[in-house]
Amino acid sequence: MYDTNRMENAVGQDDIKISARKVQVFYGDKHAIKDVDVDILDKTVTAFIGPSGCGKSTFLRCINRMNDTIPIARIQGEIRLDGEDIYDKRVDPVQLRARVGMVFQKPNPFPKSIYDNVAYGPRIHGLSRNRAELDEIVERSLRGAALWNEVKDRLQEPGTGLSGGQQQRLCIARAVATSPEVLLMDEPCSALDPIATGQVEELIEQLRQEFSVVIVTHSMQQAARVSQKTAFFHLGNLVEYGDTDDIFTKPQDSRTEAYISGRIG
Repeated sequence: MYDTNRMENAVGQDDIKISARKVQVFYGDKHAIKDVDVDILDKTVTAFIGPSGCGKSTFLRCINRMNDTIPIARIQGEIRLDGEDIYDKRVDPVQLRARVGMVFQKPNPFPKSIYDNVAYGPRIHGLSRNRAELDEIVERSLRGAALWNEVKDRLQEPGTGLSGGQQQRLCIARAVATSPEVLLMDEPCSALDPIATGQVEELIEQLRQEFSVVIVTHSMQQAARVSQKTAFFHLGNLVEYGDTDDIFTKPQDSRTEAYISGRIG
């Protein structure tokens, strides 16, 4: 098991965006996440990998308190964003989710126009003073999601009318419109064809210039392509975390090696 204290010393506190200590998640009697300690770096893509049901998506949803919406879920431990405990009673989950955006497995545009999909978050969080500022946010977000040139002449058409890959990039534009600091992606390419997957992967590389990106993926090839750090989960435990190249070429734990080589999974 890696040593988080050693990692803090190596990277410096200023590089750490999210810090988790002794995180446990229970769904009723089921112990889904067990004692997870991890530091997630800023301006970095971190991939969570592991077999189905290993806890990677559950832990991802802890980072923006999406598990709060599940009545039987119970979370223990500490998760800090820029040093602030996100589970402190004074933290508003709605405001937290403006800082920690999320893109889901299946594209889920709202049944609204392309424009209104992107404008939704800035409107509810009061991020624009007038229509001109809102127009600017929408254009900037769509450009950031590499979608502007494809939709700029049909912003009032429904977002649901776009192709699957375009819908996922629209959801990414919607997520970045509130200027988040962290972007969570839960298997964002699993419903996409190879061309759309390539477009989203290129986009992830661009997004990490501005955000800390955390991606759950069932594809080890994708993790190797897009991430700088990789965390391997197994049976609710964070088994190993480190540089992506090291995880895939010289894992320290036999369970990681067994998963990478296809013997478990």
